[in-house]
Formats: sequence, C-alpha cells, structure tokens
Amino acid sequence: MYLSKLVEKTEYILLQGSTEVEITDLVYDSRKVKQGSVFVCISGAVTDGHNYVEEVINKGALAIIAEKEIPVKTGITLLKVPNTRLALACMSAAYFDYPASKIKTIGITGTKGKTTTTYMVRSILESAGIKTGLIGTIETIIGDEVIPSDNTTPESYLLQEYFAKMVLEGCDCVVMEVSSQGLMLHRVGGFIFDFGIFTNIEPDHIGPNEHKDFEEYMACKGLLFKNCRVGIVNGDDVHTVKVLEGHTCEIKSYGLEEGRDLRAVNINYSNKLGTLGLNYEIQGLMNFPVTLNVPGKFNVYNSLTAIAICRHFNIPVEVIQKALTSVLVKGRLEPVAISDKFLVLIDYAHNAMSLKSLLTTIKEYNPGRLVCLFGCGGNRSKLRRFEMGEISSNLADLTVVTSDNPRNEEPEDILNDILTGVKKGNGEYIAIIDRKEAIRYCIENAIEGDVVILAGKGHEDYQEIKGVKHKMDERDLISQVLKELKEEGIKVI
Repeated sequence: MYLSKLVEKTEYILLQGSTEVEITDLVYDSRKVKQGSVFVCISGAVTDGHNYVEEVINKGALAIIAEKEIPVKTGITLLKVPNTRLALACMSAAYFDYPASKIKTIGITGTKGKTTTTYMVRSILESAGIKTGLIGTIETIIGDEVIPSDNTTPESYLLQEYFAKMVLEGCDCVVMEVSSQGLMLHRVGGFIFDFGIFTNIEPDHIGPNEHKDFEEYMACKGLLFKNCRVGIVNGDDVHTVKVLEGHTCEIKSYGLEEGRDLRAVNINYSNKLGTLGLNYEIQGLMNFPVTLNVPGKFNVYNSLTAIAICRHFNIPVEVIQKALTSVLVKGRLEPVAISDKFLVLIDYAHNAMSLKSLLTTIKEYNPGRLVCLFGCGGNRSKLRRFEMGEISSNLADLTVVTSDNPRNEEPEDILNDILTGVKKGNGEYIAIIDRKEAIRYCIENAIEGDVVILAGKGHEDYQEIKGVKHKMDERDLISQVLKELKEEGIKVI
C-alpha cells in the first residue's frame, strides 16, 4: 500500500520525502517496526513515540508520522499532523479498507449499563439472525472467537482490525462499549457510528490519570454524538442535555418519564425460587410486555436501551421478548449456586454510583438481610473509598470490607479509608483483608433469606498487586471455600 492511500483522510503537512512511498505495515509500537513500516509517534502517559524515531528508522521504517518537531535524516518521509492519535485512527481505517462502512456500528457510552446493554443487544440481534460482533470491557466476540479485553475500548488500530475480522466472518453488525477515554484519545476516530447511545453519567473516572473534572468527563462522552448518525439517549438523566451539547445527529429518547419516545410503565419486581427478576410494559414507538430474569430498575433502563436500538432493525416483538428473558452477563448481578436458603451475586459495581444503585435495587426485593462485600482499587480517588463505605453502611445490614486491586498501595491503608466512610453509617461491619477469607466469612455466616453481594471484581479474574496481576477469580474462590468447609465438616445452610 502506498502512504498516500493511508493518509487520504488525514490532515497533514508533508515536511520531507514523498507520500508515494510503498509501505508494508502501519505501526505505533516501536518494538514492532520492520523494513518498510510507517511509524506513528504516539505521545502516551508513560512513553513518547517521538523519542524512538532514530531507533525505528534503523529498523527500516520508511515514513514517520509526528505531531512534534523532530529531526529525521534525509531519505525518510516525514508528515506532521495536528494529533497523532487521530491520525492513527484515520490511517488504521484506511489500512483495513474502511471495514466500519461495511457493517452497522453501534457505540454505547455512559457511566453504567454499557456492558449489560451490549450483551442484550447482541442477544436480540443474533436471535433475529443478524450476525453481530461485540467489543467491550469483558471480551471481544468475533464469530466463534472470544478475545479477553485489556481496555473497554481498544486502541484504534486494533479496533479497525477487529472490524475487518468481523467483515470477513460475515458479521452484519457490531455493538461496542465506548469509554470516555476511548473518545478522548480518538480510539473511535476514522469512522462514523450508525448509532450512538448514552445510558447515564455521574462523576467517575476523575483523577490524575483519567479526567481532570466532571465537565471534561461529560464533554468526552458528548463527542460520540458528534460522530454518529442516530443518537439514542436516556432522557431521564439530568445530564443528558449537557452531554448532547453541539450534537450533529438525530436524537431519540427512552426512559420512565412522560415524553420519552420509548417509555417503561407498570414495573413489577419478582422473587421466585431464588431468582430476582422483573416485568414491565413498554409504550410509545413500540408497545408490548417485557420480562427479565435479572433484577433492578437499572436493568429496566438497560433493556429499554437495547429495545430502542433494535427497533431500528425491524426485529419481531416476540424475538425481542424471548431474547431478553435469557440474557445473563458475567460479573453483572451474576448468581452463584451455593444454597437454596440464600443468594450470592457477583457484580462489577466499583464506584459510589453503581454500588448505591445495586444495593438500592436489591433492597427493593426485601431480602432477609443484605450483605455487601467490597474493596477499592489502589492508586485511585480516596473520595471513592469514603463514599462507597458510607453508602454500603447505610444500605446494607452487614458490610464486609476487603481487598480489591491494591496496586501500589498497602491494602491496610485502603481498608482504613473505606472504614472511615463505613463508620458514618449505621450498618454492622467487619474488615477482612484477604478476599478469599472475606468470602468464606460471608458463606459460613449466611442466614436464611440473605442476599450476599460480592462487589467490585465482577468479570475480572486477577488481583493487581505491586504491578503484577495475580490470578484470582471469585468463582474459583467460592469453589475453594466450599471445598474447605466440606472438608472441615462445616455445613452451609
């Protein structure tokens, strides 16, 4: 491929050489450069690609894409662009022959609900015979291939590569989570979404390595609606108007309040045979009853979102209804079979907003006792720890404070921060640093009617300590605990 083809939709200034140079591949990692590469200098949080220009030229790079002034020896093509991340996105789209134009693209952004909604959408579309790829926090699904995820939204090159693979696999559509970081860092640049979706927003991902403040966080979410054809938004969220400022797309809304294009009414909660579910009626652009085998008002919103999206694919109502009854997502209110006397749920709730929503939801089912086990990640906002501790203590009957991903902090320090918040509430509490022992405490001391929430880890299968990810899956921990209790002759109710 000629460089001129790669940069046909990229804004640039040619400082040296010619774009009529034939290149072998597009690279943004200096370690992967080989003879004939074009290298894009990415200014990252840890390293700066501009510092590796001499190295990549010695490896055989024929062209350099930069956003800073850099010296490059004669014979090498040098292009200067306003933003190398955006350039990488546009060049990646060209490199893979614009795969996003060959499938329907659905991008879902918001603080909560992205993951569950993507699975609901995929379930409905697949049930209707529409082959659908998925990209998100847990995994990427391309046909029969499942790839564990490192980021909610992959780097633009990888994203375009996934799109291209989906096209080859015969996918008609892709549904993906779009993070605020993904939008801010142009990971979803180089194409226009067919559908952009906003679920909700509250202060989160604010800190030194994320967003500087809530205003920036909202502005980044809003970028999606300047890069999609149809916007589908939660009209009930108080921040929706702000997020949509400057939007360039058609807008449709959903929610529980009057005036929404799709509205859920007559919501009823059910607790049968240890399964927490609900049902409601949808009114507006579509009218039919909905039954879900997952609990909570937020799943009313998640399913409403999915229906609002799938409406555009003209899917029969009975297909939508059936698909929604069977959706279960790993680490999102995921039930674990232990006893018919109490219920254990694994959930990814890892911030104040999601934990409050989760616990409030479960309380609506009138459990005998609500037990909440959670920790907080290291090298993140301390405010989150205080807030989560206080929320759990006010809403749960028993809070079990434990370790999450301590990263480079001492677990004891994190627990003490959480306990500062816990002590502001009225609930009982206990602190057990070792997560397995904390889970054992919950199971061993469970009483009939308990609903035990293991919050924070969800789908994650590791614990990060001092820069090393150690294998740790809560499902495995539960199995180990049950085995140990059996060997010790201790019966679980």
